[in-house]
Amino acid sequence: MSADQTLAFDPDCHIFSGCGFPAPGLHTFLYEPIATWGGFEFTKPMLLALLSSLVVVVFFWAAFNKPKLVPGKVQMIGEAGYDFVRRGIVYEIIGKKDGEKYVPLMVSLFFFVWIMNIWSIIPVAQFPVTSLIAFPAGLAAIVYVLWVSLTFKKHGFVGGWKNITGYDKSLGWVLPLIVVIEFFSNMLIRPFTHAVRLFANMFAGHLLIVMFTLASWYLMNGIGIAYGSVSFVMVLVMTGFELFIQAVQAYVFVLLASSYIQGALAEHH
Repeated sequence: MSADQTLAFDPDCHIFSGCGFPAPGLHTFLYEPIATWGGFEFTKPMLLALLSSLVVVVFFWAAFNKPKLVPGKVQMIGEAGYDFVRRGIVYEIIGKKDGEKYVPLMVSLFFFVWIMNIWSIIPVAQFPVTSLIAFPAGLAAIVYVLWVSLTFKKHGFVGGWKNITGYDKSLGWVLPLIVVIEFFSNMLIRPFTHAVRLFANMFAGHLLIVMFTLASWYLMNGIGIAYGSVSFVMVLVMTGFELFIQAVQAYVFVLLASSYIQGALAEHH
């Protein structure tokens, strides 16, 4: 699907001109492949994901490749971002002793997710990569595999299952029920909600911005201009709000990832 088809929008279509409002839908999230190799299709979201990785790598390389005692602007920003995740998330959730080794991973996840989110408001790009479920699901799967492996490494096979299922003899007759609930909650629902929380927020935010943008143009005809102006104000408001949500979702994703690791390392579930 081409870029024009993605928006499914006729620029000559306005209110009172005999055409209906071109409401955005799932087609807004579909793109024609940029290139195809065999059966593999390389799309715009994939390109943006690769660029996100490149931005993170290049930024931190520039910030810390030749660190100075008196940091420059790039190093100062890099240190502030790194320290924010380290002290504000990892140390607070996992603890300084156990969490230090996971700081690079959490910093990478935070900025990778944030950059993928922020493409939504960048001209030309204008698409949040995490609004496609495959990307949050892939990141959640990495966290999930790490959590499960750490759980069994820390507690052994039997102890690992006790940790995952919340096994505690003191629970008495409700123990079987708790074990079943905890098993499904941790093994199935946890990775699902971890991915969907990020996906759903970015999906909804992008859809709202597209809707108000299209509405602004659609209403630019006759008396509809007054309503179009209100719709345009909503575009600005939603864009500002989306900036906030993009950072919050990156923070929440890493916060949950850290809490899962903390749970795996804890002596008791």
